[in-house]
Amino acid sequence: MQKKLTITIDEQIYKGLYKNIGARKISRFVEDLVKPHVIKPNLEAAYEQMSKDQVREEEALEWSETTLRDSIHETR
Repeated sequence: MQKKLTITIDEQIYKGLYKNIGARKISRFVEDLVKPHVIKPNLEAAYEQMSKDQVREEEALEWSETTLRDSIHETR
């Protein structure tokens, strides 16, 4: 569901948005900028979903084991 929001901005900013983004695209542009600052992802659900991806899990395990083996042989 979308809601209408009225904001007040400097005239130069408005002209820049209108010129560079386009008249019918400003709302989407502003929403895309603001969204990551006000809607936090549900990390627990995302991690659970990622863990169900067997190919990804196998690649991650292979990467971590390779990294560990490489670090053992590094000189300090």
